Order: sequence, then structure tokens, then C-alpha cells
Amino acid sequence: MEKIKTSKNSLVITTEVVCPNDVNPMGILQGGRLVQWMDLSSAICAQNHAENICVTASIDSVSFKAPAMIGDIITIKCMVTHAFKTSMEIFVQAWSKKVKDNKMKLINEAYFAFVAIDEQGKPMKVPPFKPSNKEEKIKFDNAEKRRKLRLKKS
Repeated sequence: MEKIKTSKNSLVITTEVVCPNDVNPMGILQGGRLVQWMDLSSAICAQNHAENICVTASIDSVSFKAPAMIGDIITIKCMVTHAFKTSMEIFVQAWSKKVKDNKMKLINEAYFAFVAIDEQGKPMKVPPFKPSNKEEKIKFDNAEKRRKLRLKKS
């Protein structure tokens, strides 16, 4: 019998600190560095779900909502929103906060798609996903539309 997984099986929360080599000359976190952190965190999330190596297939529009500055603490939260035959959609949010302030500010969010691969690099089947609450159910229900858009663009 196939094991059905929930977001609790693969949830990833990563923390980074914005260091001098992560910023532009204005002291603002470089977008590419943030996307790199988001990609790595979401890959771990996908691999937790698939229980195998996963590779990035696509990243939906990455929306930079606010800057993060040198010294800020970045928290990245990743969760599976849907599992298809060999791929998964991962919702990623990045939050920033000052060391002396507990207020978290949403700075970025995106959907990443990953494909599970075997030892020969061929796509392999992933476990099904079941949403656990109303918010997850909405993302799950809309994932097929996002997937069709992704496939149409490729």
C-alpha cells in the first residue's frame, strides 16, 4: 500500500543571517542569494517528501516584496502543496527580521517545482500528498492550474 504524506512529513524551516558577502553595495540582500537559499531549502523539502534525490524543474515568478539588510535574520519556510506522478510543487516563503526586533516581515514567496530522480537521473514516482487544513487544501486545489501554466511555458 502506498504511503500518503502530509506537509508535516516534509516541512522545512531554514534560518540564515545576511552577511557582508550576501549584499550589494547598498547593504541590501542580493536577490540571487535569497533565491539560492530558497532553492536549497525547497530541495530539502522535496527530498523529504520523495525520500530520494530531487532536482529543480521550475520556479514560478519570484516576487520581492521588501528588502533585507545586512545583519537581518532570514527565515525560509517550505512546504509541499501537491505531489503529481514524479514531481512536487513546493510553496516557499522568506521572512526577514532585525536582531533587536521580533517583528517578521515577508520579503519573498514563490512556488518551486521539483522532480524526483533515480540513480540514472530518470524521473521516478513520488508518494501522494494529502492536505491537512483549509489553507493547504486551497493551495492543493490550485496546484493543477499552476502546473498547467508551468508546462505551457516550457
